[in-house]
Amino acid sequence: MNGQEVLHKIEHSDHHKIKFAVADIDGILRGKVISKAKFLKAVKENIGFCNVIFGWDANDAVYDNTTISGWETGYHDAFATLDLATMRHIPWSDHLPFFLADFSNDETLAGACPRALLKRVRQQCFNMGFTPLFAKEFEWFNFKETPQSLQDKSFVNPKPLTPGMFGYSILRPSENNAFYNDLFDLLHQFKVPLEGLHTETGDGVYEAAIDYADVLEAGDRAVLFKTSVKEIAYRHGIVATFMAKWNSSLPGCSGHIHQSLWDASNNSNVFYDEDDANHMSELLKHYIAGQLYCLPHIMPMYAPTVNSYKRYVEGAWAATSVSWGIENRTTALRVINHSYTSTRLETRVPGADANPYLSLAASLASGLYGIKHKLPLVLPPTKGSEYLNTHNQQLPKTLQEATQAMKASGIAAELFGATFVEHFTKTREWEWRQFTQKVTDWELKRYLEII
Repeated sequence: MNGQEVLHKIEHSDHHKIKFAVADIDGILRGKVISKAKFLKAVKENIGFCNVIFGWDANDAVYDNTTISGWETGYHDAFATLDLATMRHIPWSDHLPFFLADFSNDETLAGACPRALLKRVRQQCFNMGFTPLFAKEFEWFNFKETPQSLQDKSFVNPKPLTPGMFGYSILRPSENNAFYNDLFDLLHQFKVPLEGLHTETGDGVYEAAIDYADVLEAGDRAVLFKTSVKEIAYRHGIVATFMAKWNSSLPGCSGHIHQSLWDASNNSNVFYDEDDANHMSELLKHYIAGQLYCLPHIMPMYAPTVNSYKRYVEGAWAATSVSWGIENRTTALRVINHSYTSTRLETRVPGADANPYLSLAASLASGLYGIKHKLPLVLPPTKGSEYLNTHNQQLPKTLQEATQAMKASGIAAELFGATFVEHFTKTREWEWRQFTQKVTDWELKRYLEII
């Protein structure tokens, strides 16, 4: 439907309220329910939203080091633009109409808005004559808990949905069949269609692959997927987590990105070359080279939290180095070259905790950088285990290390603009500072008595 058709449908619907949301810097949806009249007015005039949306962290603590939003601004209203193309109806909430919005047209917040950033990178791709088709896949753990029960036990020893290691299990989902089926069916009704859903290795862990789409739609689907899974889980007495590494003895949760570029008419996969030994076009090789080159400069966009870096452990299904391979799940980048239509690149660095808009923008922008500069793919592909390779550059070990590299990088500013890089890296510095000020259970157990 075009915009006028959407408005006509809303005007003549029986719903008297509409829900909308915007994604903050961490990819958390922040939103409101508004009246139909206010919605119709907002479509014409945009809608006011306190600029604290980019001035606080995931726990609503106000940043003291950013300038786009802060006490000195008085926390005035910024103006979000509703995207009528994102209309959905929430099947688990009386089919309430739902829309996404962003700050693409707001002078003060456009530079910091994650969805606006992805739109800008997407337009660059179009300008280069390519159609970007992307998809996210997620791993996440499920617990037989409620938000209150987790608070009451201080988030210690949450009870897994199911016990034991049951990867690709046909048996385990049957124990929670209603939840499992609701995930697939309700997400489909919500226009977040899944390609596949299965159990992974770990107690109560699932993995879902979302159907591929235009990169902006892929970002919308990914952001909505995470919130939707949590809402559907609540209905079944379950808490779902997309934390990168909740338990040191279990694998982490990934948020891999599958991507391919097609021609402007979306008829030809430009990553594929029939005459190449590995069916990899020169353009794909440039794209890979760009991602490899830029990766150390933009890691916080793939790994944005202190916890993110606990996931990069050898032998735990996560990349630990700047590397690539063909059908190799131990490398940062995995080339999948089964057929003409399915030839694509999988970027395996992002965790499930990454903001989908930012991880997609990082992946596409760095690949396009390689194409623009015709970077040669000089790094050889890894054959066998990359964990045994001591020659390739290692990924940063901490959020602090990664943030300082991005902050000092001219590459990051070239890809995303100085305004975004300044704001984003300051939010990551804040995140690191919150961590360093806290006394952990590990410190108490290690030092309290013996030191």
